[in-house]
Amino acid sequence: VQLQASGGGRVQAGGSLRLSCVASGRTISSINMGWFRHAPGNEREFVAAISWSGDTTYYGDSVKGRFTISRDNAKNTVYLQMNSLKPEDTAVYYCAADRFGGVSRTENRYDIWGQGTQVTVSS
Repeated sequence: VQLQASGGGRVQAGGSLRLSCVASGRTISSINMGWFRHAPGNEREFVAAISWSGDTTYYGDSVKGRFTISRDNAKNTVYLQMNSLKPEDTAVYYCAADRFGGVSRTENRYDIWGQGTQVTVSS
């Protein structure tokens, strides 16, 4: 499976963006998915994860209450709705697939990664 993230851009603080991650090559309807981000000078950070059914979601503490992860298995797509954006949300955002385990916050559980999409939030 290949993952293609899109939807990044530049937005002012307080604004919103919706990221999409489209999978190709096989269905992701049975795969748990996640979003991570990487800002310069920082380690890659867990953002959100969703189970294959969509019933279970996890969020990083820094985005809880502002970001929402969702999925549309019919479209083979996972979304990250980002509201109330802050300058510290500026990063490259990556989607990832964990084909073999339960829904997870742990980066090394994810075995397939898409290319990133840049999100820049100005103050």
